[in-house]
Amino acid sequence: MAIWSAVGMELQDPKMNGAPPAGAVGYRQERESFLPTHSPAPGRKPAQFMDFEGKTSFGMSVFNLSNAIMGSGILGLAYAMAHTGVLFFLALLLCIALLSSYSIHLLLTCAGVVGIRAYEQLGQRALGPVGKVVVAAVICLHNVGAMSSYLFIIKSELPLVIGTFLDMDPEGGWFLKGNLLIIIVSVLIILPLALMRHLGYLGYTSGLSLTCMLFFLISVIYKKFQLGCAVDRNETAVESKSPPGLPIQGLNRSCEAEMFTVDSQIFYTVPIMAFAFVCHPEVLPIYTELCRPSKHRMQAVANVSIGAMFCMYGLTATFGYLTFYSSVEAEMLHMYSQEDLLILCVRLAVLLAVTLTVPVVLFPIRRALQQLLFPSKAFSWPRHVAIALILLFLVNVLVICVPTIRDIFGVIGSTSAPSLIFILPSVFYLRIVPSEVEPLSSWPKIQALCFGVLGVLFMAISLGFMFANWATGQSHVSGH
Repeated sequence: MAIWSAVGMELQDPKMNGAPPAGAVGYRQERESFLPTHSPAPGRKPAQFMDFEGKTSFGMSVFNLSNAIMGSGILGLAYAMAHTGVLFFLALLLCIALLSSYSIHLLLTCAGVVGIRAYEQLGQRALGPVGKVVVAAVICLHNVGAMSSYLFIIKSELPLVIGTFLDMDPEGGWFLKGNLLIIIVSVLIILPLALMRHLGYLGYTSGLSLTCMLFFLISVIYKKFQLGCAVDRNETAVESKSPPGLPIQGLNRSCEAEMFTVDSQIFYTVPIMAFAFVCHPEVLPIYTELCRPSKHRMQAVANVSIGAMFCMYGLTATFGYLTFYSSVEAEMLHMYSQEDLLILCVRLAVLLAVTLTVPVVLFPIRRALQQLLFPSKAFSWPRHVAIALILLFLVNVLVICVPTIRDIFGVIGSTSAPSLIFILPSVFYLRIVPSEVEPLSSWPKIQALCFGVLGVLFMAISLGFMFANWATGQSHVSGH
């Protein structure tokens, strides 16, 4: 009760003697107008980010949030379907989409109660200084993993594209080395976009990124009808370490779709699916710049974005799986012929899309570091630029050292994704929403508690089986 009393004292207006509990007042205000813009009480320091007037339209906000959701995870979803089955995969994907929307609802509710639009400050309000550090660390861990997976695609795909254009072996010239190319792309394209002061400016590049991924989806559907069953056909570029003519161990090489299946790889595939829907670090920064902000309006942005990405994910996974069936790899683009002109254009589109996504996911990391290390400092261009340079340097080093994209998806998806989707929003809701309004025994708080427990179980089971697979040497079956 001491926690709720402290929250109430902070929210109560000193002019309202004899008024209802301040927490209840804040909660009603949140229901009426998300994050009201009234002046702070005398002598009280205004909450950060409240003085910024959002100018980003609803559509641009949807573009930015959709771009944050959709990234390189889409390339691994057909692989996930191959190890879960069509119906089981779609059911899991729908559940994760709904849970992501619910967790955003919890996050926005908490933000509205205390009038804060910074994820790290919510952590401090709920758990004290330790909470602020934990939230900043989780955001940095997740978004660094996301940036790494995007740059890994550039590292693996860009040499193939350039080599095809020049009719050269990608291993031939020094200018076709993936490690060098990601450094060049980071300096010439990603860094200038990452130096923009406001996230809303990236709405147009996010729209272009989504257009590229829509072209990718249309091409996957077209190739399914063009190739039919592509298993063991010459049109595909299925890579295997096995001698020619021998089936890959553990895979069904027939053109039969599994509706429901479970194997040891499910503990890779479920984290891949969870990672594909994480956008929570970007929610509050996007809300900060939303024009005419309200909880209903921001939740609508989230629902539209998640719904659109669910459709795109489901279609891409289904048609990709029905093209290659059980032989599909963790990165689906490697399954197609490198000589196909359409696939070459798809590779270019995906490369452009993931390149334009990197600056969007870099913004929350920089904001988290600023909240953690420089909470009371005014905006500074040298610090703004320095953080971006350091982050890009560290991510480039990580990409050069990590061998497979699936390891990035699996580890990050099993740790930071459950924290951002399940655990942190539920903890915030339990600690921030006043007990005078919703007692701990109320149904909404019981739901939030169960939601957090589900996240802990998801993290523990996924990590446990993943490490067990690594220990037994099974982690590379059916993978890169």
